[in-house]
Amino acid sequence: MGRTLAILGSLSCAVAAFAAGPAPKGNLILIGGGDKPKDAMAKFVELAGGPQAPIVAIPTASEEADAGPYYVKLFKEEYGCTDVTFLPIKTKADAMRPDLAGLAAKAGGIFFGGGDQVRITNALLGTPVGAAVAAAFERGAVVGGTSAGTACQSDPMITGEGDFTVIRADTVELKPGLGFFRGVIVDQHFIRRQRENRLFAVIMEHPELLGVGVDEATAVWVRPDRTFQVLGEGSVIVIDASGATLSRQPAAKGQALLGAHGLKVHVLLPGETFDPAARAFVTALANTTGAAAPSRREADLRDLHRTTATPR
Repeated sequence: MGRTLAILGSLSCAVAAFAAGPAPKGNLILIGGGDKPKDAMAKFVELAGGPQAPIVAIPTASEEADAGPYYVKLFKEEYGCTDVTFLPIKTKADAMRPDLAGLAAKAGGIFFGGGDQVRITNALLGTPVGAAVAAAFERGAVVGGTSAGTACQSDPMITGEGDFTVIRADTVELKPGLGFFRGVIVDQHFIRRQRENRLFAVIMEHPELLGVGVDEATAVWVRPDRTFQVLGEGSVIVIDASGATLSRQPAAKGQALLGAHGLKVHVLLPGETFDPAARAFVTALANTTGAAAPSRREADLRDLHRTTATPR
Protein backbone atom coordinates (compact mmCIF):
# COMPACT_ATOMS: atom_id res chain seq x y z
CA MET A 1 0.00 0.00 0.00
CA GLY A 2 2.79 2.40 0.95
CA ARG A 3 4.63 1.69 -2.29
CA THR A 4 1.44 2.34 -4.31
CA LEU A 5 0.86 5.65 -2.53
CA ALA A 6 4.47 6.65 -3.18
CA ILE A 7 4.08 5.94 -6.89
CA LEU A 8 0.78 7.82 -7.08
CA GLY A 9 2.33 10.73 -5.22
CA SER A 10 5.23 10.83 -7.65
CA LEU A 11 2.86 10.80 -10.61
CA SER A 12 0.82 13.62 -9.06
CA CYS A 13 3.98 15.69 -8.63
CA ALA A 14 4.93 14.98 -12.24
CA VAL A 15 1.57 16.21 -13.52
CA ALA A 16 1.76 19.28 -11.27
CA ALA A 17 5.21 20.12 -12.63
CA PHE A 18 3.72 20.54 -16.09
CA ALA A 19 0.42 22.09 -15.04
CA ALA A 20 1.79 24.82 -12.78
CA GLY A 21 1.05 28.32 -14.03
CA PRO A 22 -0.19 29.55 -17.40
CA ALA A 23 1.74 28.26 -20.39
CA PRO A 24 4.10 30.80 -21.99
CA LYS A 25 3.32 31.68 -25.59
CA GLY A 26 6.92 31.21 -26.70
CA ASN A 27 8.61 28.22 -28.29
CA LEU A 28 12.00 26.72 -27.44
CA ILE A 29 14.60 25.44 -29.91
CA LEU A 30 17.24 23.63 -27.85
CA ILE A 31 20.28 22.08 -29.54
CA GLY A 32 22.45 19.45 -27.88
CA GLY A 33 25.72 21.04 -29.02
CA GLY A 34 28.11 20.29 -31.86
CA ASP A 35 26.85 21.08 -35.36
CA LYS A 36 23.72 23.19 -35.38
CA PRO A 37 21.08 21.34 -37.43
CA LYS A 38 19.84 23.51 -40.24
CA ASP A 39 16.19 22.56 -39.79
CA ALA A 40 16.37 23.62 -36.13
CA MET A 41 18.06 26.93 -36.86
CA ALA A 42 15.65 27.65 -39.72
CA LYS A 43 12.73 26.88 -37.40
CA PHE A 44 14.17 29.29 -34.83
CA VAL A 45 14.28 32.08 -37.43
CA GLU A 46 10.77 31.24 -38.62
CA LEU A 47 9.35 31.31 -35.08
CA ALA A 48 11.16 34.58 -34.38
CA GLY A 49 9.12 36.17 -37.16
CA GLY A 50 11.29 35.55 -40.20
CA PRO A 51 14.61 36.98 -41.44
CA GLN A 52 13.53 40.58 -40.76
CA ALA A 53 12.62 39.93 -37.12
CA PRO A 54 14.91 41.25 -34.36
CA ILE A 55 17.17 38.47 -33.07
CA VAL A 56 19.39 38.77 -30.02
CA ALA A 57 22.28 36.43 -29.23
CA ILE A 58 23.52 36.02 -25.66
CA PRO A 59 27.10 34.63 -25.70
CA THR A 60 27.54 34.89 -21.92
CA ALA A 61 28.47 31.21 -21.50
CA SER A 62 31.62 31.56 -23.59
CA GLU A 63 34.98 33.07 -22.66
CA GLU A 64 35.79 33.77 -26.30
CA ALA A 65 35.79 37.45 -27.24
CA ASP A 66 34.38 36.73 -30.70
CA ALA A 67 31.50 34.50 -29.57
CA GLY A 68 29.00 37.35 -29.99
CA PRO A 69 30.14 38.36 -33.49
CA TYR A 70 30.11 34.67 -34.45
CA TYR A 71 26.34 34.44 -33.88
CA VAL A 72 25.67 37.71 -35.68
CA LYS A 73 27.60 36.41 -38.67
CA LEU A 74 25.93 32.99 -38.50
CA PHE A 75 22.37 34.34 -38.53
CA LYS A 76 23.11 36.91 -41.22
CA GLU A 77 25.14 34.76 -43.62
CA GLU A 78 23.47 31.38 -43.15
CA TYR A 79 19.84 32.40 -42.57
CA GLY A 80 19.54 35.82 -44.22
CA CYS A 81 18.63 37.66 -41.02
CA THR A 82 18.87 41.44 -41.21
CA ASP A 83 18.36 42.57 -37.60
CA VAL A 84 20.80 40.65 -35.39
CA THR A 85 22.71 41.87 -32.37
CA PHE A 86 24.41 40.34 -29.36
CA LEU A 87 24.32 41.34 -25.72
CA PRO A 88 27.86 41.81 -24.29
CA ILE A 89 27.02 40.34 -20.90
CA LYS A 90 29.74 38.73 -18.80
CA THR A 91 28.64 39.70 -15.29
CA LYS A 92 25.49 40.47 -13.33
CA ALA A 93 26.44 44.16 -13.51
CA ASP A 94 26.26 43.97 -17.31
CA ALA A 95 22.79 42.43 -17.09
CA MET A 96 21.59 45.39 -15.03
CA ARG A 97 21.92 47.72 -18.04
CA PRO A 98 18.51 49.03 -19.18
CA ASP A 99 19.65 49.36 -22.81
CA LEU A 100 20.46 45.65 -23.00
CA ALA A 101 17.19 44.78 -21.28
CA GLY A 102 15.40 46.86 -23.90
CA LEU A 103 16.99 44.89 -26.73
CA ALA A 104 15.94 41.61 -25.14
CA ALA A 105 12.42 42.90 -24.50
CA LYS A 106 11.72 43.65 -28.17
CA ALA A 107 13.40 40.56 -29.63
CA GLY A 108 11.46 38.03 -31.66
CA GLY A 109 14.16 35.45 -31.00
CA ILE A 110 16.75 35.10 -28.23
CA PHE A 111 19.60 32.61 -28.66
CA PHE A 112 22.00 31.43 -25.93
CA GLY A 113 25.42 30.20 -27.03
CA GLY A 114 27.57 27.42 -25.60
CA GLY A 115 30.26 27.35 -22.95
CA ASP A 116 29.50 27.14 -19.22
CA GLN A 117 25.84 27.31 -18.21
CA VAL A 118 26.69 28.61 -14.74
CA ARG A 119 28.00 31.81 -16.31
CA ILE A 120 24.57 32.37 -17.85
CA THR A 121 22.58 31.92 -14.67
CA ASN A 122 25.08 33.78 -12.48
CA ALA A 123 24.84 36.77 -14.79
CA LEU A 124 21.13 36.80 -15.69
CA LEU A 125 19.05 35.56 -12.77
CA GLY A 126 17.54 38.42 -10.79
CA THR A 127 18.43 41.13 -13.32
CA PRO A 128 16.53 43.38 -15.76
CA VAL A 129 17.93 41.45 -18.72
CA GLY A 130 16.86 38.14 -17.20
CA ALA A 131 13.39 39.53 -16.54
CA ALA A 132 13.19 40.92 -20.09
CA VAL A 133 14.08 37.54 -21.59
CA ALA A 134 11.43 35.84 -19.45
CA ALA A 135 8.82 38.44 -20.41
CA ALA A 136 9.67 38.09 -24.10
CA PHE A 137 9.25 34.32 -23.86
CA GLU A 138 5.94 34.74 -22.05
CA ARG A 139 4.57 37.00 -24.79
CA GLY A 140 5.66 34.68 -27.61
CA ALA A 141 9.33 35.16 -28.49
CA VAL A 142 11.26 32.01 -29.33
CA VAL A 143 14.18 31.16 -27.06
CA GLY A 144 16.97 29.00 -28.45
CA GLY A 145 20.23 27.62 -27.23
CA THR A 146 23.02 25.17 -27.86
CA SER A 147 25.13 23.15 -25.42
CA ALA A 148 25.31 25.26 -22.23
CA GLY A 149 22.63 27.47 -23.76
CA THR A 150 20.37 24.42 -23.68
CA ALA A 151 21.42 23.14 -20.24
CA CYS A 152 20.39 26.41 -18.57
CA GLN A 153 16.80 26.24 -19.83
CA SER A 154 15.51 23.83 -17.17
CA ASP A 155 15.16 24.49 -13.45
CA PRO A 156 17.05 22.98 -11.78
CA MET A 157 19.90 22.66 -14.22
CA ILE A 158 22.92 20.37 -14.31
CA THR A 159 26.03 22.50 -13.77
CA GLY A 160 28.62 20.08 -15.13
CA GLU A 161 30.22 19.47 -11.73
CA GLY A 162 30.13 16.12 -9.92
CA ASP A 163 31.09 12.47 -10.28
CA PHE A 164 29.53 11.11 -13.45
CA THR A 165 31.19 7.70 -13.38
CA VAL A 166 28.57 6.28 -10.98
CA ILE A 167 24.82 6.23 -10.36
CA ARG A 168 24.80 7.32 -6.74
CA ALA A 169 23.01 9.83 -4.54
CA ASP A 170 24.22 13.43 -4.32
CA THR A 171 26.87 13.09 -7.02
CA VAL A 172 25.51 15.57 -9.59
CA GLU A 173 25.56 19.27 -8.79
CA LEU A 174 22.33 21.12 -9.54
CA LYS A 175 21.68 24.86 -9.46
CA PRO A 176 18.72 27.08 -10.36
CA GLY A 177 18.23 27.46 -14.11
CA LEU A 178 16.15 29.80 -16.26
CA GLY A 179 13.14 27.49 -16.02
CA PHE A 180 11.73 27.94 -19.53
CA PHE A 181 11.64 24.16 -20.15
CA ARG A 182 9.19 23.34 -17.37
CA GLY A 183 8.95 20.07 -15.48
CA VAL A 184 12.11 18.80 -17.14
CA ILE A 185 15.82 18.62 -16.48
CA VAL A 186 17.73 18.76 -19.72
CA ASP A 187 21.21 17.52 -20.63
CA GLN A 188 23.21 17.97 -23.83
CA HIS A 189 26.02 16.33 -25.85
CA PHE A 190 24.15 13.39 -24.40
CA ILE A 191 25.02 10.29 -26.42
CA ARG A 192 28.28 11.61 -27.86
CA ARG A 193 29.73 12.24 -24.38
CA GLN A 194 28.03 9.30 -22.64
CA ARG A 195 26.18 11.37 -20.05
CA GLU A 196 23.58 8.74 -19.20
CA ASN A 197 24.91 8.17 -15.67
CA ARG A 198 24.39 11.71 -14.48
CA LEU A 199 20.89 12.06 -15.88
CA PHE A 200 19.84 8.68 -14.47
CA ALA A 201 21.15 9.75 -11.05
CA VAL A 202 19.34 13.10 -11.15
CA ILE A 203 16.00 11.65 -12.27
CA MET A 204 16.13 8.83 -9.73
CA GLU A 205 16.49 11.46 -7.01
CA HIS A 206 13.93 13.81 -8.61
CA PRO A 207 11.29 11.52 -10.17
CA GLU A 208 8.84 14.43 -10.49
CA LEU A 209 11.06 15.72 -13.31
CA LEU A 210 11.41 14.25 -16.78
CA GLY A 211 14.97 13.71 -17.98
CA VAL A 212 15.63 14.87 -21.54
CA GLY A 213 19.06 14.15 -23.03
CA VAL A 214 19.69 15.85 -26.38
CA ASP A 215 22.51 14.54 -28.54
CA GLU A 216 24.85 16.63 -30.68
CA ALA A 217 23.57 17.92 -34.03
CA THR A 218 20.07 17.36 -32.64
CA ALA A 219 17.42 19.64 -31.14
CA VAL A 220 14.08 19.64 -29.42
CA TRP A 221 11.39 22.07 -30.52
CA VAL A 222 9.28 22.71 -27.43
CA ARG A 223 5.89 24.16 -28.33
CA PRO A 224 3.64 26.33 -26.12
CA ASP A 225 1.53 23.26 -25.29
CA ARG A 226 4.81 21.78 -23.93
CA THR A 227 4.95 18.87 -26.34
CA PHE A 228 8.32 18.64 -28.03
CA GLN A 229 9.51 17.37 -31.40
CA VAL A 230 12.96 16.11 -32.34
CA LEU A 231 14.80 18.01 -35.08
CA GLY A 232 18.20 17.44 -36.63
CA GLU A 233 20.25 14.31 -37.15
CA GLY A 234 20.39 12.31 -33.91
CA SER A 235 18.36 11.02 -31.00
CA VAL A 236 16.80 12.43 -27.85
CA ILE A 237 16.65 10.21 -24.78
CA VAL A 238 13.74 10.64 -22.36
CA ILE A 239 13.99 9.17 -18.85
CA ASP A 240 10.80 8.84 -16.79
CA ALA A 241 10.96 7.66 -13.17
CA SER A 242 7.50 8.88 -12.16
CA GLY A 243 6.06 5.36 -12.01
CA ALA A 244 9.20 3.54 -10.90
CA THR A 245 9.93 1.91 -7.57
CA LEU A 246 13.03 3.71 -6.35
CA SER A 247 15.51 2.67 -3.70
CA ARG A 248 18.89 3.54 -2.29
CA GLN A 249 21.42 1.28 -0.62
CA PRO A 250 24.24 2.47 1.65
CA ALA A 251 27.66 1.76 0.18
CA ALA A 252 30.82 0.77 2.00
CA LYS A 253 32.54 3.69 0.33
CA GLY A 254 31.09 6.86 -1.13
CA GLN A 255 27.48 7.92 -1.58
CA ALA A 256 24.48 5.58 -1.49
CA LEU A 257 23.76 3.47 -4.56
CA LEU A 258 20.55 4.35 -6.39
CA GLY A 259 18.19 1.66 -7.68
CA ALA A 260 15.04 1.70 -9.82
CA HIS A 261 12.51 -0.84 -11.08
CA GLY A 262 10.02 0.11 -13.77
CA LEU A 263 12.05 3.06 -15.02
CA LYS A 264 10.96 4.10 -18.53
CA VAL A 265 13.42 5.14 -21.22
CA HIS A 266 12.34 6.45 -24.63
CA VAL A 267 14.67 6.92 -27.59
CA LEU A 268 13.12 9.53 -29.88
CA LEU A 269 14.15 9.95 -33.51
CA PRO A 270 13.99 13.03 -35.75
CA GLY A 271 10.38 13.97 -36.49
CA GLU A 272 8.96 12.21 -33.42
CA THR A 273 6.96 14.07 -30.78
CA PHE A 274 6.66 13.49 -27.03
CA ASP A 275 4.04 14.79 -24.59
CA PRO A 276 5.68 15.41 -21.18
CA ALA A 277 2.36 15.96 -19.41
CA ALA A 278 1.09 12.54 -20.51
CA ARG A 279 4.60 11.07 -20.30
CA ALA A 280 3.94 9.43 -23.65
CA PHE A 281 5.15 9.26 -27.23
CA VAL A 282 2.67 11.09 -29.46
CA THR A 283 3.46 10.71 -33.13
CA ALA A 284 6.10 10.58 -35.83
CA LEU A 285 6.17 12.68 -38.98
CA ALA A 286 6.16 10.99 -42.38
CA ASN A 287 9.73 12.17 -42.99
CA THR A 288 11.98 11.05 -40.13
CA THR A 289 15.28 11.13 -41.97
CA GLY A 290 16.48 14.31 -40.24
CA ALA A 291 18.23 17.31 -41.74
CA ALA A 292 21.06 17.52 -44.20
CA ALA A 293 24.57 17.86 -42.82
CA PRO A 294 25.69 21.42 -42.05
CA SER A 295 27.35 23.28 -44.90
CA ARG A 296 31.11 23.86 -44.99
CA ARG A 297 30.51 27.52 -44.15
CA GLU A 298 28.46 26.54 -41.12
CA ALA A 299 31.25 24.21 -39.97
CA ASP A 300 33.84 26.97 -40.39
CA LEU A 301 31.72 29.46 -38.47
CA ARG A 302 31.09 26.91 -35.74
CA ASP A 303 34.81 26.73 -34.98
CA LEU A 304 34.80 30.41 -34.02
CA HIS A 305 32.64 29.87 -30.96
CA ARG A 306 34.62 27.07 -29.33
CA THR A 307 35.05 28.09 -25.72
CA THR A 308 38.21 27.73 -23.68
CA ALA A 309 36.12 26.40 -20.79
CA THR A 310 35.82 22.66 -20.24
CA PRO A 311 32.59 21.55 -21.99
CA ARG A 312 29.79 21.05 -19.49
